[in-house]
Parts: sequence; structure tokens; C-alpha cells
Amino acid sequence: MAISVVIADDQEMVRTGFRMILESQPDIEVVADAPDGEAALAAVAAHRPDVLLLDIRMPKLDGLEVTRRLADRDGPRIVIVTTFDLDEYVHAALHGGASGFLLKDASPAMLVEAVRAAAVGDSLVSPAITVRLLREMAPRAAAQSARRPAEPLTERERDVVRCVARGRTNAEIAGELFVSLSTVKTHLANVQTKLDARNRVEIAAWAWESGLAAPPT
Repeated sequence: MAISVVIADDQEMVRTGFRMILESQPDIEVVADAPDGEAALAAVAAHRPDVLLLDIRMPKLDGLEVTRRLADRDGPRIVIVTTFDLDEYVHAALHGGASGFLLKDASPAMLVEAVRAAAVGDSLVSPAITVRLLREMAPRAAAQSARRPAEPLTERERDVVRCVARGRTNAEIAGELFVSLSTVKTHLANVQTKLDARNRVEIAAWAWESGLAAPPT
């Protein structure tokens, strides 16, 4: 079955562009689009999409509030699309349960990849956002102290978390650490449990807040 998507953005040109890109793919169907947060919630309720592509800054309800309202429901995976320099509160959306982040000038291929990743429970975070946003926001959150894992992470789990914090995909982590893809997934599942994190985006945030993520070289 095709991946069903709702696009929420207050700019009609953005919605039209995203729709054209996504509907050019045989496995993706855009079931609705919405110009504001309230319309986004209504579209989600009406269509129950697999993925919600969500702008941060919108009228009536912003993307942050929409994310909060959908986070604890059996709702769609949320991919935030943002203009990095303006949307400093994306960090709060990350903790609110968003599954991925893209810059608005992301390539069509990255947009499609993010939707597909979200649909299967994975996430794609633009490396620029992972490194820049989390590195800049982490000191503020760290001042309130990062959460403590329920159990200490193993050294290999820490290696995997460092890679996640730099925006690496599972396949890239496997290649970098010379382990199988299934091993990477197992480590991530263990880390997610230990941190009580909803997704790899929260894992990346924790890595920066706790100081585990070394600055990229």
C-alpha cells in the first residue's frame, strides 16, 4: 500500500511543490494538505495518514503545538520542515515526538527519503540540523541536566549514539563501526529503552545535552 501523507504549511507554493515531488513516487500518496495547524489536525483526524509533513510556523496553531497534541496518540509520524535560522524552538518539537527534521531547501530526494523513513518508524534528520541545531541548543537544555539512562550504556551503544548525533543513517553507522545493520538496530533499540526515548531524534538530542557527542571533525 502507498504511504499516505498530509502536508501542512502556510505557503501554498511550498505545499504544491511538496505535493508534486511526493506524488511523483509510486509508493507515496498525498491525501490532503493544510494551510494552518487547526486544518492539519482536522486532516489527520479525517484521513489518518502515515506521515504528517509539518511546518513549524503556521497560523492558528504552530507546528510545535500540533506535534504536542499528536505525540501521545496513535497518530502519524511527524516530519518537521523548518528554516533553521528562524526556528530555534524546533528543539522543543524534538522532545515533543517529531520523527525527523528537514530544511525547507532540502533536495527532492531527501524529502522523499524522509517520508519513507518516517513511515517505517525510522527517522531522517538533516545532518545540518543535527549538528548545528542540537549543538547550539544543547547547552541550554544541559543546564537543566540531561536525563540519566535507566542503565549505563555499553561502549558500543555509546559509539552508535555518537553516530546518530551526527546525522548518520543506520547503514552509515554499520559501515563506520564495521557491524551488521541488524546489530545497529539492536543497539538503537536498547538505547531507546534505556533513555526512554521515543525515537532516534531524541537519542541525538540526549547525546548533545549529555556531552557524549563530540564536535564533528
